[in-house]
Amino acid sequence: MTNNLSNSTAAVQPPLKAAIIPVTPLQQNCSLIWCTATNKAALVDPGGDLHKVKSALAQTGVELEKILITHGHIDHCGEAGILAKELDVPIEGPQKEDRFWISQLAEDGRKYGVNGQVFEPDRWLDDGDTVTVGNLTLDVIHCPGHTPGHVIFYHGPSKLAIVGDVLFQGSIGRTDFPRGNHQHLIDAITQKLWPLGDDVTFIPGHGPASQFGHERRTNAFVADDVLAARR
Repeated sequence: MTNNLSNSTAAVQPPLKAAIIPVTPLQQNCSLIWCTATNKAALVDPGGDLHKVKSALAQTGVELEKILITHGHIDHCGEAGILAKELDVPIEGPQKEDRFWISQLAEDGRKYGVNGQVFEPDRWLDDGDTVTVGNLTLDVIHCPGHTPGHVIFYHGPSKLAIVGDVLFQGSIGRTDFPRGNHQHLIDAITQKLWPLGDDVTFIPGHGPASQFGHERRTNAFVADDVLAARR
């Protein structure tokens, strides 16, 4: 478990804490988030290496309440169904347009050397929905482009977003997969993420955390001056 992130302007005990658990050979950032008031937790994108995921749960001493999924790619959700059954917790997300990705998890697992098992979420998510973790309420924002059903999770009081493969430090998600769309991805980033504020810290699906403001200044794909030069 790496990068224990606490994002709050309040002093001692922030309402939300988060830790990153890199999983699968693709080093995907599974995020463990928990409500400090209730000790209830959610795992976001537990795609594999379940022994590491369960070790993180034991290390933090939190009570897992649910699993949240940003999108249907193998490294993000390949073993989510296995873990949900084992720990008897529900799965929420992604948006239903990613059903076709989830339906081929076993096949994709053989391609990438990652265990994949098809599952059906207990709840598909849509833009404008909310999910709860203990006393926390996170906004669900549909951000298609990398995949058509990709969602991100945003906790406003903590200024923290978990963005999957929409945005990375210095880069953006690939759009050359089936039903990927580059313009949809750019629109999602600029029209849905940037308005949340420059001071929002985000956990991407791979690599280090960053802030939206930093990416607006420096990201070679979506920095303000880069996009302005393309108009």
